[in-house]
Amino acid sequence: MSRIESLFADYASYHQTKGNKAFHRLGIPLIMLSGLGMLAHVTWSGVDAAMLLIVAATIYYAVIEWRLAIPMLLVSVLFYVVGAILPMWVNVALFVLGWIFQFIGHSVYEHKQPAFFRNFVHLLIGPLWILNDIVPVVKRA
Repeated sequence: MSRIESLFADYASYHQTKGNKAFHRLGIPLIMLSGLGMLAHVTWSGVDAAMLLIVAATIYYAVIEWRLAIPMLLVSVLFYVVGAILPMWVNVALFVLGWIFQFIGHSVYEHKQPAFFRNFVHLLIGPLWILNDIVPVVKRA
């Protein structure tokens, strides 16, 4: 089993119910869009925190599965641009709403703590897992 297959299998073990998966398909993109939008306003010498996060995440994604890293980079840049032009209050509201969706999925449907409580890397795996539904590169068990 490859590294990405192992990460997806572990992540999937926390996301078994249709309700939880549905809330994650809404919540994760909202968190990603608004998180990048908020981080775009944190700058150091002309470089913002969102750019740094995108670069770091893209390097990690390229190491574990380059075929998903490329479309994820495109999605990240799109979310960065859109998030950066949204007013801060909209980003904050979307960020909170995204996390509410996550916790509804886990508390109402899955009855299991989020995967990132056990493995912080799952905060990066979640968006990739959702993207793999749209751009199926990795077969899931």
